Amino acid sequence: MRNKKALKEKEKLISEIVKISHLLYQKEFVSATDGNISARLKNGNIICTPTSVNKGELRRSQIVEVDLDGNLVYGIYKPSTEIKMHLFIYKNRNDVNAIVHAHPPFATAFATAGLSLEGFTLPEVIINLGKIPLAKYATPSTDEVPSSIQPFVKDCDAFLLQNHGAVTLGANLKDAYLKMEKLEHYAMVVLLARILGGEKHLSIEDIEKLSDVSLKIYGKKIKI
Repeated sequence: MRNKKALKEKEKLISEIVKISHLLYQKEFVSATDGNISARLKNGNIICTPTSVNKGELRRSQIVEVDLDGNLVYGIYKPSTEIKMHLFIYKNRNDVNAIVHAHPPFATAFATAGLSLEGFTLPEVIINLGKIPLAKYATPSTDEVPSSIQPFVKDCDAFLLQNHGAVTLGANLKDAYLKMEKLEHYAMVVLLARILGGEKHLSIEDIEKLSDVSLKIYGKKIKI
């Protein structure tokens, strides 16, 4: 019975990963073989997208499973080359069960320009994403990437990777994906606001009020 339940859980997550991969491609948050998605199983292992596969064409049979040391447990494909970053996040965040890494144009433009999105501007973004820092540039697929996000991985659910892209963390796959959508929309709004003269940041008092709302709804305060 336990094995059947675990298999059903895994199959459901695989379906969600495939669906989200297709959404990322349709929304042009990724191109070619860019981006990667992962989810944590109840047994502690991680299922993730494979390397070198177009996310718009991803199939269920291409999803792979690894343990927390990155060893292949199941699948015929190689796991994403960014699996080190995913594993680092899971090891440091017990509350995170899904991760989305993509290259959405507006957010990636900020990352490429070396600009963070840390300013507190839109209430919905403040409550759902909190602070959005910029990680220093790190060579993709290497141990440099986990090191670059180490300063804020325990406190942030969304961050930019300099000259690379964006990462969002969630309690589940839908949560992680929606945070990526919100991050990209926010980046677009900030860019447009700067064309019009610059965004106006909320006051500390306003942020503290939003923090109380966040605590009431989501059980966590906003870190300023």
